[in-house]
Amino acid sequence: MGIILNQSFKNTISTYAGFGIGAINALFLYTNFLTDEYYGLVAFMLSAANIMMPFTAFGVHNAIIKFYSTYKTKNSINSFLTLMLFLPLVFILPVSLIGYFAYDAIGGLLSQENPIVNDYVWHIFILAISMSYFEIFFAWSKVQMQTVFGNVMKEIFHRFCVMFLLFAVYLKWLSVEAFMFGLVGVYVLRMLLMQFYAYSIRLPKLKFQKIEKLSSILKYAGLIIIAGSVAMLILDIDKFMIGRMLQIEQVAYYSVAIFIATVIAVPQRAMHQIMMPLTAQYLNENDNTALENLYKRSSLSLLIISGFIFLLIILNIHQLYEILPKEFTGGLFVVLLVSLVKLYDNCLGNNNAILFNSNYYRMVLFFGVLLAIMAIVLNVIFIPIYGIEGSAFATFLAIVIYNTIKIIFVKKKFSMQPFSGSSLKVVILLTVISLVFYFWEFPFHPIANIILKSVLIGLFYFGMVYKMNLSEDISGQIKKYLKL
Repeated sequence: MGIILNQSFKNTISTYAGFGIGAINALFLYTNFLTDEYYGLVAFMLSAANIMMPFTAFGVHNAIIKFYSTYKTKNSINSFLTLMLFLPLVFILPVSLIGYFAYDAIGGLLSQENPIVNDYVWHIFILAISMSYFEIFFAWSKVQMQTVFGNVMKEIFHRFCVMFLLFAVYLKWLSVEAFMFGLVGVYVLRMLLMQFYAYSIRLPKLKFQKIEKLSSILKYAGLIIIAGSVAMLILDIDKFMIGRMLQIEQVAYYSVAIFIATVIAVPQRAMHQIMMPLTAQYLNENDNTALENLYKRSSLSLLIISGFIFLLIILNIHQLYEILPKEFTGGLFVVLLVSLVKLYDNCLGNNNAILFNSNYYRMVLFFGVLLAIMAIVLNVIFIPIYGIEGSAFATFLAIVIYNTIKIIFVKKKFSMQPFSGSSLKVVILLTVISLVFYFWEFPFHPIANIILKSVLIGLFYFGMVYKMNLSEDISGQIKKYLKL
């Protein structure tokens, strides 16, 4: 776990820095510098681009990680990477032509409820391409076990640039329309910088020759397109459907609540960058002992770290909403449900990496389609009745069922599961702290209240984790940085 904890720690720092900047953008700058309509439009554009991204990437970013370690010679590696660079064009080029000739029809379909969307369809497509090639070049560096720079670009760069653009709007240096173009430009620039870095690690040498396992690669990529699109669909289908079924301002209110809860996913996102290539390596080498060890330890470490973030959110949410504009404070139920499901996500450890990189990757497609159908049906049922709270409840139900199925499947096929006695102790500790601190408030300004309460929770929580020795990895990190 040495390389995992080292790079995961650095990735966690950069990811939280990115979320800190993103929090300022999402909770304060967007809400004050843009109208609710344009904030909702930004959320809708990014959600639509994320849904398109697996298609424009053509499954290449996952295929690089799964198959790279199976090639041993320079020629075979170069041929493989050449294919990975050009394969996405199979989708991008024809869709570009369709978009050019059918722009009005596509724009009309997307803008039925909100006409403002019609002028920004091309923005969505360019965003999707930029996101796709960014992930491809990030995967290029991941297989060289270099994830820190890519994570900084993924989590910090675009949020910092968006912050600059928002201040430019506030200072009237940019119009709102120019801001929308600038937003797209930021994602294009991020892709180019990631490309330069990836090439600095391993410069591509184009080799157009026969590739071993070509049929397996294409089959895998094809299935990952669908599975990946389903995964992205689940992440953004709620905002997309809210934008189609309710006023677009509701997307903005929902996005703020989702952003708050999504902070819990940061440790998983940080650790995932290095767990993916290592999991693929263990699977390719049939090292089941190392794989099971990684599965259990990653699950426990993520449960402890994300559990702490869960406590900070749930126990400070009332104070946080006191400093937000009043119209954004109706998402308390959304925060609670999504926080719980994000905590469950973290408990899975490298479960997703096992499924995506094993011979059972086809089941990811089956499970994903099942999840997508459940999410869409549940959103259609609950959004008209309960609004954004209904969408959160639909997402909660769908993902809980989905995650449970994945745990059962890995247990059946690999005879391993992520939980241990320590996992139960952590859950009990989280429950006790939640009950003790939820009604405990200080009579100070909300920000001072949040800081003081968070410090007390952190000291008590990690003190108990260390005293009970719930995780060797976490205790080791505490000793290392506190020099105990």
